[in-house]
Amino acid sequence: MKALLLENIHPEATRILTAAGYDVETRAGALSEEELVSALDGVNLLGIRSRTHVTDNVLRRIPAGLNAIGAFCIGTNQIALPQCATKGVAVFNAPYSNTRSVVELAMAEIVAMARHLTDRNAQMHEGIWSKSATGSHEVRGRRLGIVGYGNIGSQLSVLAEAFGMRVYFYDIQDRLAMGNAQRCDSLDELLSKAETVTLHVDGRKSNAGFFGADQFAAMRPRSLFLNLSRGFVFDDQALAENLKSGHLAGAAVDVFPTEPKSAGERFVSPLQGIPNVILTPHVGGSTQEAQVDIGRYVANKLQEYMDTGSTSMSVNLPEVNTPPRHGVRVLHIHRNVPGVMAQLNSVLSGHDANIAFQALSTRGDVGYAVTDVTAATSGWEEDLAEVPNTISCRVIR
Repeated sequence: MKALLLENIHPEATRILTAAGYDVETRAGALSEEELVSALDGVNLLGIRSRTHVTDNVLRRIPAGLNAIGAFCIGTNQIALPQCATKGVAVFNAPYSNTRSVVELAMAEIVAMARHLTDRNAQMHEGIWSKSATGSHEVRGRRLGIVGYGNIGSQLSVLAEAFGMRVYFYDIQDRLAMGNAQRCDSLDELLSKAETVTLHVDGRKSNAGFFGADQFAAMRPRSLFLNLSRGFVFDDQALAENLKSGHLAGAAVDVFPTEPKSAGERFVSPLQGIPNVILTPHVGGSTQEAQVDIGRYVANKLQEYMDTGSTSMSVNLPEVNTPPRHGVRVLHIHRNVPGVMAQLNSVLSGHDANIAFQALSTRGDVGYAVTDVTAATSGWEEDLAEVPNTISCRVIR
Protein backbone atom coordinates (compact mmCIF):
# COMPACT_ATOMS: atom_id res chain seq x y z
CA MET A 1 0.00 0.00 0.00
CA LYS A 2 1.35 3.41 -0.97
CA ALA A 3 0.72 6.90 0.41
CA LEU A 4 1.72 10.21 -1.21
CA LEU A 5 1.95 13.28 1.04
CA LEU A 6 2.39 16.71 -0.58
CA GLU A 7 3.00 20.30 0.58
CA ASN A 8 5.25 19.73 3.60
CA ILE A 9 2.74 17.80 5.69
CA HIS A 10 4.11 17.32 9.20
CA PRO A 11 6.38 14.25 9.65
CA GLU A 12 3.98 12.95 12.30
CA ALA A 13 1.70 11.84 9.47
CA THR A 14 4.57 10.00 7.78
CA ARG A 15 5.47 8.32 11.06
CA ILE A 16 1.91 7.08 11.64
CA LEU A 17 1.38 5.75 8.12
CA THR A 18 4.83 4.18 7.94
CA ALA A 19 4.22 2.40 11.24
CA ALA A 20 0.96 1.11 9.77
CA GLY A 21 2.88 -0.50 6.91
CA TYR A 22 2.49 2.09 4.14
CA ASP A 23 5.20 3.01 1.67
CA VAL A 24 5.10 6.79 2.17
CA GLU A 25 6.42 9.27 -0.40
CA THR A 26 6.66 12.93 0.61
CA ARG A 27 7.04 16.00 -1.60
CA ALA A 28 7.59 19.58 -0.47
CA GLY A 29 5.43 21.52 -2.93
CA ALA A 30 2.03 21.42 -4.55
CA LEU A 31 1.41 19.63 -7.85
CA SER A 32 -0.39 20.80 -10.96
CA GLU A 33 -3.20 18.69 -12.40
CA GLU A 34 -0.88 17.02 -14.91
CA GLU A 35 1.76 16.34 -12.28
CA LEU A 36 -0.86 14.96 -9.89
CA VAL A 37 -2.32 12.57 -12.44
CA SER A 38 1.14 11.15 -13.08
CA ALA A 39 2.08 10.99 -9.38
CA LEU A 40 -1.09 9.12 -8.36
CA ASP A 41 -0.29 5.99 -10.33
CA GLY A 42 -0.31 3.16 -7.77
CA VAL A 43 -1.18 5.47 -4.84
CA ASN A 44 -3.82 4.37 -2.32
CA LEU A 45 -3.77 7.37 0.03
CA LEU A 46 -3.19 11.01 -0.93
CA GLY A 47 -2.39 13.77 1.54
CA ILE A 48 -2.58 17.42 0.50
CA ARG A 49 -3.00 20.88 1.94
CA SER A 50 -4.63 23.89 0.28
CA ARG A 51 -2.58 24.45 -2.90
CA THR A 52 -3.00 21.07 -4.61
CA HIS A 53 -6.34 20.79 -6.39
CA VAL A 54 -7.99 17.40 -6.88
CA THR A 55 -10.39 18.27 -9.67
CA ASP A 56 -12.96 16.27 -11.60
CA ASN A 57 -10.46 16.19 -14.47
CA VAL A 58 -7.85 14.58 -12.21
CA LEU A 59 -10.30 12.03 -10.84
CA ARG A 60 -11.46 10.99 -14.32
CA ARG A 61 -7.91 10.38 -15.49
CA ILE A 62 -6.32 8.53 -12.59
CA PRO A 63 -6.36 4.72 -12.50
CA ALA A 64 -8.39 2.80 -9.96
CA GLY A 65 -6.75 2.29 -6.58
CA LEU A 66 -7.00 5.64 -4.83
CA ASN A 67 -9.03 4.89 -1.71
CA ALA A 68 -8.89 8.07 0.32
CA ILE A 69 -7.69 11.68 0.40
CA GLY A 70 -6.60 13.51 3.51
CA ALA A 71 -6.85 17.31 3.51
CA PHE A 72 -4.29 18.26 6.17
CA CYS A 73 -6.06 21.58 6.77
CA ILE A 74 -9.55 22.88 7.51
CA GLY A 75 -10.86 23.61 4.02
CA THR A 76 -11.78 21.08 1.34
CA ASN A 77 -12.84 23.44 -1.45
CA GLN A 78 -9.69 22.38 -3.36
CA ILE A 79 -11.16 18.89 -3.72
CA ALA A 80 -14.05 17.87 -6.00
CA LEU A 81 -15.99 16.19 -3.19
CA PRO A 82 -19.05 14.91 -5.10
CA GLN A 83 -16.84 13.41 -7.80
CA CYS A 84 -14.68 11.75 -5.14
CA ALA A 85 -17.80 10.17 -3.65
CA THR A 86 -19.02 8.85 -6.98
CA LYS A 87 -15.57 7.38 -7.58
CA GLY A 88 -15.56 5.75 -4.14
CA VAL A 89 -12.80 7.94 -2.68
CA ALA A 90 -13.28 8.97 0.96
CA VAL A 91 -12.14 12.46 1.99
CA PHE A 92 -11.14 13.52 5.49
CA ASN A 93 -9.96 16.87 6.85
CA ALA A 94 -8.95 18.45 10.16
CA PRO A 95 -11.80 20.83 10.99
CA TYR A 96 -10.69 21.75 14.52
CA SER A 97 -6.98 21.04 14.88
CA ASN A 98 -5.66 24.53 14.11
CA THR A 99 -8.54 26.61 15.46
CA ARG A 100 -6.57 27.96 18.40
CA SER A 101 -3.62 28.88 16.20
CA VAL A 102 -5.78 31.04 13.93
CA VAL A 103 -7.55 32.65 16.88
CA GLU A 104 -4.31 33.59 18.62
CA LEU A 105 -2.91 35.14 15.43
CA ALA A 106 -6.08 37.17 14.89
CA MET A 107 -6.01 38.48 18.44
CA ALA A 108 -2.30 39.32 18.22
CA GLU A 109 -2.86 41.21 14.97
CA ILE A 110 -5.75 43.20 16.42
CA VAL A 111 -3.49 44.38 19.23
CA ALA A 112 -0.58 45.01 16.85
CA MET A 113 -2.69 47.16 14.53
CA ALA A 114 -4.26 49.11 17.40
CA ARG A 115 -0.74 49.96 18.63
CA HIS A 116 0.86 50.38 15.16
CA LEU A 117 3.51 47.89 16.25
CA THR A 118 4.65 46.95 12.75
CA ASP A 119 5.31 50.60 11.89
CA ARG A 120 7.16 51.15 15.16
CA ASN A 121 9.21 48.02 14.53
CA ALA A 122 10.15 49.11 10.99
CA GLN A 123 11.21 52.54 12.27
CA MET A 124 13.41 51.02 14.97
CA HIS A 125 15.15 48.79 12.43
CA GLU A 126 15.92 51.95 10.44
CA GLY A 127 17.36 53.63 13.53
CA ILE A 128 14.38 55.95 14.11
CA TRP A 129 13.40 56.48 17.76
CA SER A 130 9.81 57.76 17.67
CA LYS A 131 8.37 57.43 21.15
CA SER A 132 4.80 58.67 20.87
CA ALA A 133 1.28 57.61 21.84
CA THR A 134 -0.21 59.20 18.73
CA GLY A 135 -2.51 56.74 16.97
CA SER A 136 -1.90 54.03 19.57
CA HIS A 137 -4.95 52.58 21.32
CA GLU A 138 -5.94 49.85 23.76
CA VAL A 139 -8.34 47.23 22.45
CA ARG A 140 -10.24 47.16 25.73
CA GLY A 141 -13.70 48.60 25.23
CA ARG A 142 -13.46 48.61 21.44
CA ARG A 143 -16.06 46.88 19.27
CA LEU A 144 -15.09 43.73 17.36
CA GLY A 145 -17.28 42.44 14.52
CA ILE A 146 -16.85 38.78 13.63
CA VAL A 147 -18.20 37.67 10.24
CA GLY A 148 -18.63 33.90 10.43
CA TYR A 149 -19.26 32.50 13.90
CA GLY A 150 -18.13 28.90 13.52
CA ASN A 151 -15.35 27.17 15.42
CA ILE A 152 -12.79 29.93 14.87
CA GLY A 153 -15.14 32.89 15.09
CA SER A 154 -16.77 31.75 18.32
CA GLN A 155 -13.44 30.97 20.01
CA LEU A 156 -12.10 34.37 18.96
CA SER A 157 -15.23 35.85 20.51
CA VAL A 158 -14.33 34.36 23.88
CA LEU A 159 -10.70 35.46 23.73
CA ALA A 160 -11.62 39.00 22.61
CA GLU A 161 -14.02 39.36 25.52
CA ALA A 162 -11.22 38.34 27.87
CA PHE A 163 -9.32 41.34 26.45
CA GLY A 164 -12.30 43.54 27.31
CA MET A 165 -13.63 43.97 23.78
CA ARG A 166 -17.33 44.24 22.97
CA VAL A 167 -18.15 41.52 20.44
CA TYR A 168 -20.74 41.51 17.66
CA PHE A 169 -21.14 38.69 15.15
CA TYR A 170 -22.98 37.86 11.96
CA ASP A 171 -23.52 34.40 10.48
CA ILE A 172 -25.98 33.09 7.90
CA GLN A 173 -26.65 30.13 10.21
CA ASP A 174 -28.32 30.31 13.61
CA ARG A 175 -25.40 30.30 16.06
CA LEU A 176 -25.42 30.37 19.85
CA ALA A 177 -23.72 33.49 21.20
CA MET A 178 -20.72 32.91 23.43
CA GLY A 179 -20.40 35.03 26.57
CA ASN A 180 -21.81 38.52 26.04
CA ALA A 181 -21.44 38.55 22.24
CA GLN A 182 -24.36 40.14 20.40
CA ARG A 183 -25.83 38.80 17.18
CA CYS A 184 -26.36 41.12 14.21
CA ASP A 185 -29.23 40.44 11.83
CA SER A 186 -27.27 41.56 8.79
CA LEU A 187 -23.74 42.23 7.62
CA ASP A 188 -24.61 45.91 7.21
CA GLU A 189 -25.67 46.09 10.85
CA LEU A 190 -22.36 44.59 11.96
CA LEU A 191 -20.35 46.97 9.77
CA SER A 192 -22.17 49.96 11.20
CA LYS A 193 -21.28 48.96 14.76
CA ALA A 194 -17.83 47.38 14.68
CA GLU A 195 -14.52 49.25 14.87
CA THR A 196 -12.63 46.11 13.88
CA VAL A 197 -14.03 43.61 11.36
CA THR A 198 -12.60 40.11 10.97
CA LEU A 199 -13.65 37.46 8.42
CA HIS A 200 -13.91 33.79 9.40
CA VAL A 201 -16.10 32.31 6.68
CA ASP A 202 -15.81 28.97 4.92
CA GLY A 203 -14.79 28.18 1.37
CA ARG A 204 -18.20 27.61 -0.21
CA LYS A 205 -18.50 29.07 -3.72
CA SER A 206 -21.24 31.50 -2.70
CA ASN A 207 -18.73 33.32 -0.48
CA ALA A 208 -16.54 34.30 -3.44
CA GLY A 209 -16.07 38.09 -3.55
CA PHE A 210 -18.76 38.79 -0.97
CA PHE A 211 -16.65 41.44 0.80
CA GLY A 212 -15.80 44.14 -1.71
CA ALA A 213 -15.87 47.89 -2.32
CA ASP A 214 -19.41 48.37 -0.98
CA GLN A 215 -18.64 46.56 2.25
CA PHE A 216 -15.37 48.44 2.83
CA ALA A 217 -17.21 51.71 2.23
CA ALA A 218 -19.84 50.70 4.80
CA MET A 219 -17.23 50.14 7.51
CA ARG A 220 -16.82 52.83 10.15
CA PRO A 221 -14.10 55.43 9.40
CA ARG A 222 -10.64 54.55 10.74
CA SER A 223 -11.63 50.98 11.55
CA LEU A 224 -9.48 47.86 11.17
CA PHE A 225 -9.95 44.85 8.88
CA LEU A 226 -8.73 41.24 9.10
CA ASN A 227 -9.08 38.27 6.77
CA LEU A 228 -7.74 34.92 7.98
CA SER A 229 -10.34 32.78 6.19
CA ARG A 230 -10.18 32.45 2.38
CA GLY A 231 -8.41 34.63 -0.16
CA PHE A 232 -11.20 34.68 -2.72
CA VAL A 233 -13.82 36.12 -0.35
CA PHE A 234 -12.53 39.72 -0.45
CA ASP A 235 -11.38 42.34 -2.94
CA ASP A 236 -7.75 43.16 -2.11
CA GLN A 237 -7.65 46.10 -4.53
CA ALA A 238 -10.68 47.71 -2.88
CA LEU A 239 -9.07 47.17 0.53
CA ALA A 240 -5.86 48.84 -0.66
CA GLU A 241 -7.79 51.85 -1.95
CA ASN A 242 -9.65 52.28 1.35
CA LEU A 243 -6.39 52.07 3.30
CA LYS A 244 -4.60 54.58 1.08
CA SER A 245 -7.52 57.01 1.28
CA GLY A 246 -7.46 56.84 5.08
CA HIS A 247 -10.99 55.45 5.37
CA LEU A 248 -9.51 52.37 7.07
CA ALA A 249 -6.72 52.63 9.64
CA GLY A 250 -5.15 49.21 9.20
CA ALA A 251 -5.48 45.66 7.95
CA ALA A 252 -4.13 42.19 8.62
CA VAL A 253 -4.39 39.67 5.78
CA ASP A 254 -3.21 36.05 5.82
CA VAL A 255 -4.95 34.76 2.68
CA PHE A 256 -5.05 36.30 -0.78
CA PRO A 257 -6.99 35.99 -4.06
CA THR A 258 -3.76 34.93 -5.77
CA GLU A 259 -1.05 33.13 -3.81
CA PRO A 260 2.32 31.67 -4.86
CA LYS A 261 2.28 27.92 -5.38
CA SER A 262 5.73 27.43 -3.86
CA ALA A 263 8.16 29.19 -1.57
CA GLY A 264 10.33 30.32 -4.47
CA GLU A 265 7.57 32.12 -6.36
CA ARG A 266 7.37 35.89 -5.85
CA PHE A 267 4.41 37.29 -3.91
CA VAL A 268 2.73 40.39 -5.36
CA SER A 269 -0.19 42.27 -3.78
CA PRO A 270 -1.72 45.76 -3.97
CA LEU A 271 -1.50 45.77 -0.16
CA GLN A 272 2.29 45.84 -0.11
CA GLY A 273 3.97 48.98 1.21
CA ILE A 274 0.91 50.44 2.96
CA PRO A 275 1.46 51.55 6.60
CA ASN A 276 -0.13 49.52 9.43
CA VAL A 277 -0.82 46.57 7.16
CA ILE A 278 0.24 43.11 8.33
CA LEU A 279 0.74 40.57 5.55
CA THR A 280 1.42 36.93 6.40
CA PRO A 281 1.90 34.00 3.97
CA HIS A 282 -1.17 31.87 4.77
CA VAL A 283 0.19 30.83 8.16
CA GLY A 284 -2.90 31.29 10.32
CA GLY A 285 -2.93 27.63 11.30
CA SER A 286 0.80 27.06 10.89
CA THR A 287 2.06 26.58 14.40
CA GLN A 288 4.11 23.55 15.37
CA GLU A 289 1.36 22.45 17.76
CA ALA A 290 -1.35 22.73 15.11
CA GLN A 291 0.67 20.97 12.43
CA VAL A 292 1.45 18.06 14.75
CA ASP A 293 -2.24 17.77 15.67
CA ILE A 294 -3.33 17.97 12.03
CA GLY A 295 -0.75 15.41 10.94
CA ARG A 296 -1.81 13.03 13.67
CA TYR A 297 -5.57 13.52 13.28
CA VAL A 298 -5.82 13.15 9.49
CA ALA A 299 -3.30 10.31 9.26
CA ASN A 300 -5.22 8.40 11.93
CA LYS A 301 -8.49 8.99 10.07
CA LEU A 302 -6.97 7.63 6.85
CA GLN A 303 -5.54 4.61 8.62
CA GLU A 304 -8.81 3.96 10.44
CA TYR A 305 -10.75 4.05 7.19
CA MET A 306 -8.36 1.65 5.51
CA ASP A 307 -8.21 -0.72 8.51
CA THR A 308 -11.86 -0.72 9.61
CA GLY A 309 -13.92 1.07 6.94
CA SER A 310 -15.02 3.77 9.40
CA THR A 311 -16.18 6.94 7.66
CA SER A 312 -16.64 8.90 10.87
CA MET A 313 -15.98 12.61 10.09
CA SER A 314 -15.67 11.97 6.34
CA VAL A 315 -16.71 15.09 4.45
CA ASN A 316 -18.11 13.31 1.40
CA LEU A 317 -19.14 9.70 2.14
CA PRO A 318 -22.08 8.47 4.23
CA GLU A 319 -21.02 8.10 7.86
CA VAL A 320 -20.69 4.61 9.32
CA ASN A 321 -19.04 4.12 12.71
CA THR A 322 -17.71 0.58 12.58
CA PRO A 323 -17.39 -1.80 15.55
CA PRO A 324 -14.47 -4.24 15.96
CA ARG A 325 -14.31 -6.53 12.95
CA HIS A 326 -15.83 -10.02 13.11
CA GLY A 327 -14.60 -12.13 10.20
CA VAL A 328 -14.09 -10.67 6.73
CA ARG A 329 -15.31 -7.08 6.32
CA VAL A 330 -16.82 -5.91 3.04
CA LEU A 331 -16.97 -2.18 2.24
CA HIS A 332 -19.48 -1.60 -0.54
CA ILE A 333 -19.91 1.90 -1.96
CA HIS A 334 -22.77 2.18 -4.41
CA ARG A 335 -25.20 4.53 -6.07
CA ASN A 336 -28.07 5.40 -3.77
CA VAL A 337 -30.89 3.64 -5.59
CA PRO A 338 -33.56 1.26 -4.21
CA GLY A 339 -32.79 -2.42 -3.99
CA VAL A 340 -29.00 -2.47 -3.69
CA MET A 341 -28.99 -3.90 -0.16
CA ALA A 342 -31.46 -6.59 -1.19
CA GLN A 343 -29.13 -7.56 -4.03
CA LEU A 344 -26.10 -7.60 -1.72
CA ASN A 345 -27.85 -9.84 0.76
CA SER A 346 -29.17 -12.04 -2.01
CA VAL A 347 -25.59 -12.67 -3.15
CA LEU A 348 -24.51 -13.45 0.41
CA SER A 349 -27.49 -15.71 0.96
CA GLY A 350 -26.70 -17.56 -2.26
CA HIS A 351 -23.24 -18.33 -0.87
CA ASP A 352 -24.55 -19.49 2.54
CA ALA A 353 -22.86 -16.49 4.20
CA ASN A 354 -23.18 -15.84 7.91
CA ILE A 355 -23.52 -12.08 8.51
CA ALA A 356 -22.08 -11.03 11.87
CA PHE A 357 -22.60 -7.29 11.36
CA GLN A 358 -24.17 -5.05 8.76
CA ALA A 359 -24.74 -1.29 8.51
CA LEU A 360 -25.95 0.99 5.75
CA SER A 361 -25.83 4.76 5.45
CA THR A 362 -26.67 7.06 2.55
CA ARG A 363 -25.65 10.58 1.63
CA GLY A 364 -26.98 12.24 -1.48
CA ASP A 365 -26.36 10.02 -4.48
CA VAL A 366 -24.11 7.55 -2.64
CA GLY A 367 -24.77 4.64 -0.31
CA TYR A 368 -22.23 2.87 1.88
CA ALA A 369 -22.72 -0.63 3.29
CA VAL A 370 -20.38 -2.36 5.74
CA THR A 371 -20.84 -6.10 6.21
CA ASP A 372 -18.89 -8.61 8.32
CA VAL A 373 -19.01 -12.17 6.99
CA THR A 374 -17.81 -15.09 9.11
CA ALA A 375 -18.59 -17.97 6.77
CA ALA A 376 -19.45 -18.37 3.10
CA THR A 377 -18.81 -20.55 0.07
CA SER A 378 -16.18 -19.40 -2.43
CA GLY A 379 -16.77 -16.71 -5.03
CA TRP A 380 -18.99 -14.37 -3.01
CA GLU A 381 -16.49 -11.48 -3.00
CA GLU A 382 -16.36 -11.36 -6.80
CA ASP A 383 -20.14 -11.60 -7.02
CA LEU A 384 -20.61 -8.65 -4.64
CA ALA A 385 -18.40 -6.50 -6.82
CA GLU A 386 -20.66 -7.29 -9.80
CA VAL A 387 -23.88 -6.12 -8.11
CA PRO A 388 -25.51 -3.41 -10.29
CA ASN A 389 -24.83 0.20 -9.20
CA THR A 390 -21.62 -0.76 -7.42
CA ILE A 391 -19.05 2.07 -7.28
CA SER A 392 -16.37 0.18 -5.38
CA CYS A 393 -16.08 -2.93 -3.26
CA ARG A 394 -13.18 -3.48 -0.89
CA VAL A 395 -12.51 -6.43 1.42
CA ILE A 396 -10.63 -6.22 4.73
CA ARG A 397 -9.29 -9.47 6.17
